[in-house]
Amino acid sequence: MSILETKTKEIDSFAALKAAAPAMQRERGYADTLREILQQPATWQATALLLREPSIRAQLQAALTPRPAHVVLTGSGSSIYAGECIAPDLQQTLGVPVLAIPAGTLLTHRRALPPGGGLLISIARSGDSPESSAVVDQLLAHAPDWSHLAVTCNANGKLATQYESSPHYTTLVLDERTNDRSLVMTSSFTNLVLSGSALGGRADTAEWQDGVKRLADCVQHVFDHQSAALAAVAHRNFEQAVYLGSGGALGAAREAALKMLEMTGGKVITMAETFLGLRHGPMSSLDGNTLVVAYLSPDPAVRAYEYDLLRELTRKQLGTVRVLVGEGIADDVIGAQDVVVDLQGLQASDDALPLLADVAVGQVLAFFRCLALGGKPDTPSQGVLTRVVEAFALHAGGNA
Repeated sequence: MSILETKTKEIDSFAALKAAAPAMQRERGYADTLREILQQPATWQATALLLREPSIRAQLQAALTPRPAHVVLTGSGSSIYAGECIAPDLQQTLGVPVLAIPAGTLLTHRRALPPGGGLLISIARSGDSPESSAVVDQLLAHAPDWSHLAVTCNANGKLATQYESSPHYTTLVLDERTNDRSLVMTSSFTNLVLSGSALGGRADTAEWQDGVKRLADCVQHVFDHQSAALAAVAHRNFEQAVYLGSGGALGAAREAALKMLEMTGGKVITMAETFLGLRHGPMSSLDGNTLVVAYLSPDPAVRAYEYDLLRELTRKQLGTVRVLVGEGIADDVIGAQDVVVDLQGLQASDDALPLLADVAVGQVLAFFRCLALGGKPDTPSQGVLTRVVEAFALHAGGNA
């Protein structure tokens, strides 16, 4: 770590960036993104408390009563990756099949829905994306055996306001702070994952609430004490970044890969894959200019497979530097140039909560890589992308 510690002296820290005058933060184009990354520990605890409110608990219980035959999580971009994070854990909680299907797929191929009806959970930051409302419109018109739950960060968006009078439609609006102003989703993403993974009554338990508190403390420690090492990694010379995750962590890996792609305007090529899937072709792309970010499962049986893959990468000398994220990582898989983000004290009892820490680490890497390349994290795409996807033509037919 000595080389990294030396380099961090020349790199802006979170503390220095936050201490800069507001005008300077705006000029450098990071004010919103920095605030929204750093507010996550506080907003997670706010979301956990929101889900315990009696009126919210009653709403969510009604949306899941009777127990649906199927649950489909849908959204676009980051929102569908949130669904991929949520799906495995929610399926175990509810005891029914839970799928994550992109809103664009449902718009063009409604037959992708499982037969027999169920609950459609629309996940959205703004709730104004064209696909989101179009899918709800179509299902309300043509699939009356599907009920709806919208989880959104925007009380004024279409998903929160347009269907209030529709039967079998429920809306959960998160704390307004989570409606990120930056182009990239950060605190909105993690709070959407947190709220979705808590469905089915988990938020009512003291164990889950305690887990959220440990998560918040753990990630705050990462921000306070480990972000400098991550910033140093972001300032290294790499042109590609590969993110690895197992189970729901693949959704976290995809989101982290998207953050790096978005914040660097495509200057860093990214890929997300499972640990076991990397061997089936994608490993061939790893070279001396590749950053490898490994999100390690808290499940010892799963982690055994992940460790084997890391040892193989070491043996084959693939990747320029690795960032290993997890609690209690074995010493023998840590290379000399690796940076370990130890989620000490998380004590995860399930796979869902660690994913928020995984994503937060990915956000930090992308944020500092953007700055290292001279970009502006709040508006990194130079007009190519917009915060909410622009309206596009909706075509009838062909999706029954």
